Amino acid sequence: MAYILPNFSPTLLQSKDNNIFLRDSQPLTSSNSSLKSSSSYLVPQTKVDCPPSGVAQLNRSPDVQENKHKNEQDDFYVNLGLAVRTLREDVPLVFAKDLNYQIYRDDVTFVDPLNTFTGIDKYKLIFWALRFHGKILFREISLEVLRIWQPSQNVILIKWNLKGVPRVPWEAKGDFQGTSRYKLDRNGKIYEHKVDNLAFNFPQALKPAASVLDLVTACPASPNPTFLFGPADVYASSFVELYRAVKETLDHESSSIPQNCFVPCP
Repeated sequence: MAYILPNFSPTLLQSKDNNIFLRDSQPLTSSNSSLKSSSSYLVPQTKVDCPPSGVAQLNRSPDVQENKHKNEQDDFYVNLGLAVRTLREDVPLVFAKDLNYQIYRDDVTFVDPLNTFTGIDKYKLIFWALRFHGKILFREISLEVLRIWQPSQNVILIKWNLKGVPRVPWEAKGDFQGTSRYKLDRNGKIYEHKVDNLAFNFPQALKPAASVLDLVTACPASPNPTFLFGPADVYASSFVELYRAVKETLDHESSSIPQNCFVPCP
């Protein structure tokens, strides 16, 4: 028995323990190496799938700018359409009611061949003075729109004809023709109103002995001639008096008549 046990037990136990150790250690070693290799393979993929925030912003910025530009264009065309419709309604009734100032900028500039006025308050005063003095100087006065068109995207042109029957007995009715040029900014708001191409058309029988060129002075010939008022001592028609009255109102705006005051005309 003593002979068998030393030869049997230690050998079997050692062999068994060694086998167990080897069997247990090899899978653990293999498993660790496979986990290590798999983990080293997954780490670069995680970095690639999550780009830096700066790169993502650069990729989105063109879309944001494109949307902003599109929104600005949409606002321009909406305001442009509103401006055309409003001018079509307001201009023929300029001597009957006030304008819709929603389509103008606060720093809108009014320009005629002799003067320049800036600011929405002065712009309102111009059209109030036209209505006020028009009722005083004329029995009948109206503005006829002959044409509205756009020579360019940010410009609206209106060709008009002013008709009036003066109150003085020595004047018959006459015409005062011109063109209004409205310039729009990138938001579709009017920032300039320029009156140009002015011309008189008085009745032939009631003109003074001198030529009508004494009343107006023409610039050099051009496709779009501009007519200017002549000296102050020339024949003064009611149309010229209307212009002078409006100009004086603007020059003395601090002491001007309240805008709700109109002289009743029989």
